[in-house]
Amino acid sequence: KTTCIRIIMNIFRGDSGQVRIDGIPAEKNRKRIGYLPEERGLYPKVRIMDQMIYIGQLRGMTAAAARKNGEKMLEELDATEYRNKKLQVLSKGNQQKIQLAISLLADPDILILDEPFSGLDPVNAQLLKKMVRRQVDDGKIVIFSSHQMAQVEEFCDEICIVDHGKDVLKGNLSAIKRSYPRNRIYMDPGEGAPPDFENRLQAQLPLQKLERSGTGYIATLTDPSQRGALYGVLGDMAIAPEKFAVLEQSLEEIFVESVGGGAIQ
Repeated sequence: KTTCIRIIMNIFRGDSGQVRIDGIPAEKNRKRIGYLPEERGLYPKVRIMDQMIYIGQLRGMTAAAARKNGEKMLEELDATEYRNKKLQVLSKGNQQKIQLAISLLADPDILILDEPFSGLDPVNAQLLKKMVRRQVDDGKIVIFSSHQMAQVEEFCDEICIVDHGKDVLKGNLSAIKRSYPRNRIYMDPGEGAPPDFENRLQAQLPLQKLERSGTGYIATLTDPSQRGALYGVLGDMAIAPEKFAVLEQSLEEIFVESVGGGAIQ
């Protein structure tokens, strides 16, 4: 994935083929691309604001514009206190915030993020997510590469799973999830469940599987159309479930099945 990103960025030359953006070869396309690399790519012994001005000028900005945008980015990422510090004194998470700020410095049309949450604590991760969502809301294209399936699932509308350099599954994430059988139901019967709840449930509606999960149960139906019958059985037992929901296939399960060659049981 990283190699592909570097070819898009014209950092590497591909052995064959061509990358096009809106039908135009990437190296000739005038769209601005912001890039957050997986590795730290800044100067450890140079002050943050000096780096922002320098990199902004490399991207065609004036020093004044780079400083103005740099201050704005630092403020949005709650990092203004670091403007005059050297990168090497910052924590790994704060270094990542600075790299994100610089990737957004020139107001890119396309933002490419390679493992962007590496080293971030939950608070800083939320700041980064907020910033990235704002780019999407502003109509920017965001390409997000990660091994963290939960983060991909939270962020992405379209996915591409890559294995050994080839895409093995791609498309709209919601549509991919809907393509799997929707026959697993999570239900939490609450405190009103009778002691023999499991036996009574299985007697009235035979299930493929019924297993405990936290305070509730996961029921695997023989057919998705049984959802209404299952809810009706709960009503017959005078149970108003605290939670009753279809369990979709998680992206992690989809990934393992696509790359590992078998469904998770």
